[in-house]
Amino acid sequence: MRHPSPDRLERIAARGASDSRISSMSFRIEQPSTGFVWEYGDTRRPFFIASITKLHTAAIIMQLREESVLTFGTPAADLLGEDTMRGLNVHGGRDHGPAITVGELLAHTSGLPDYFEQKHPDGTTVQTHMLRADRTWTLGDLLERSRALPSPFPPSTPGRAHYSDLNYDLLGRIIEVATSSSWAEACRARIITPLGLGDWALTPDTLERCGSVAEVRHSRTPLHAPKALASQPASGGIVSTPADQVRFLRAFIAGELFPGRVLSEMTARWNSVFSRLTPLACGIGIMQYRTPPALSPFMRIPAMIGHSGSFGTVLYHSPELDLHVSGTVNQMRPRSLPYPILTRLVAEFR
Repeated sequence: MRHPSPDRLERIAARGASDSRISSMSFRIEQPSTGFVWEYGDTRRPFFIASITKLHTAAIIMQLREESVLTFGTPAADLLGEDTMRGLNVHGGRDHGPAITVGELLAHTSGLPDYFEQKHPDGTTVQTHMLRADRTWTLGDLLERSRALPSPFPPSTPGRAHYSDLNYDLLGRIIEVATSSSWAEACRARIITPLGLGDWALTPDTLERCGSVAEVRHSRTPLHAPKALASQPASGGIVSTPADQVRFLRAFIAGELFPGRVLSEMTARWNSVFSRLTPLACGIGIMQYRTPPALSPFMRIPAMIGHSGSFGTVLYHSPELDLHVSGTVNQMRPRSLPYPILTRLVAEFR
């Protein structure tokens, strides 16, 4: 294993941070085999990790599976009731909602619509509502909107995946039912406290802490939507720092949160999400990022596993290079903004 000079990484990061669309950026890289640690930016400032939170939710589900509370094949309706799942995936006159399983929710193969970016019959999305005015969204609100949206395919259609926050909102509710606690309490008890993290979940009870978190922008406009972000924390509500993110990822990969053998199940098969042209694919509760050749035309960058978020956040592990990388550019648009920076930093370790 080799690592580049910190000065070289600093120049790459500074070049990326000079983009006028980025108001603040922080990164941390750890290579355990060499003891190499590198940071950039104000790494003590917490940030919204957005959908990277889904790794926390997946880890708790894996723990519940090991405790024989559920399996990948357990219908979500068995845990949440058929009324919750009814009408969420209808094809050919058949309602598939009650048959959707825990494993399909984890892998985004449930065929559930995406209320965040998919247009409602009135032409709006939850994202457009969030950008216009802050409000609280209950799970019932999101289920109602989702039932008005077309489902892209029946559950477990071969080779198909469709990224939807609703998958993890429902998994969060499953965790609450199974643990008789809030999702935030379960996350704290099962992940944050055992790992000694400073992470916390944005919920209606922690809104006053938002002032300490790095500002997120949507293009040039600052985002202020604490109520919306706190509405369904299981799909995107964690606040963290680069060091705590890397600590979490290392524990996730190394089998500290659930048996290490489970990771091989989670990464055994990948399905493209968004479109087959994007470099992101989903396994079971985890995401894969493959660097497009255009971002690294002269060097092969190995695939990385972890997750990313819509606020310009990335958290990935390269098994081949023994790297753990956490970063944020705190920017929603364009969504691709952190990836060239991530790729150029990782390329230095080849």
